[in-house]
Amino acid sequence: MLESIAAEHGLAIRWIETERSAGPTPADVAAVVGPETALVAFSHVAYRSAFVLDMPGITRVAHDAGALTLWDLCHSVGALPVALDASGADLAVGCTYKYLSGGPGAPAFMYVRTEHQGQLRQPIWGWLGRTDPFAMAQGYEPGEGVGAMLSGTPPVLALTAVAAGAELVIEAGITAIRDKATALGEYAIVLSDEWLAPYGVALGSPRNGARRGAHVALVHPEARGLCRRLIEAGVIVDFRPSDVIRIGLAPLSTSFADVRNGLARLRELLRDG
Repeated sequence: MLESIAAEHGLAIRWIETERSAGPTPADVAAVVGPETALVAFSHVAYRSAFVLDMPGITRVAHDAGALTLWDLCHSVGALPVALDASGADLAVGCTYKYLSGGPGAPAFMYVRTEHQGQLRQPIWGWLGRTDPFAMAQGYEPGEGVGAMLSGTPPVLALTAVAAGAELVIEAGITAIRDKATALGEYAIVLSDEWLAPYGVALGSPRNGARRGAHVALVHPEARGLCRRLIEAGVIVDFRPSDVIRIGLAPLSTSFADVRNGLARLRELLRDG
């Protein structure tokens, strides 16, 4: 999407390359932004490695350059605390089908900082973002507040599923969820070091739990085939090119026994060649 916008407006995207198990730091961002930078956009939690970026630090760097920030929260919401207001974030988007348990077809969400809501415009003008959508009138008059960002008709059944998932997160508490996610990750890393490293498996995520989201990346040259065989054996994992087995650790539904049993099966596959 960013590439499409850049192409349409004759702009350029500057990519930041980092180590696979890490992510861009405020210093990395400061080295590439400048007076012509319009937007700084990152995933808060890297989808492959689970590295957690320094949202407040990077946002400060972007603002010092006169740019806005856009944060992708797909691997954050429902898995760890996110302080958009306190961090000074301008915009955020995310999905609800992962840690909010919305399931297939779950809707996305958008955050717009209050001070921007009277100025920013949704580029896809939708009828529900209009002041009076049921007037069916000509001429687009945006509604007030963040409601002006709405486009199409909300999927009511999908929103109902998300509501149930969000209620579970609220009931459990994001601090407790984060603590369990960290503990599950540490347990997976301990087992990987003991059971899998002798067969050439390396860790592709940060060891520091404070810098790791709610999944663990295991690196092996035969990751694609191993993922397929694990799924056939009933262990649901995720392959990420070119050599990452991604272990999802959704805290509300994943047990320590699940982690142990799944990695034990991976050890058996590696041992059997």
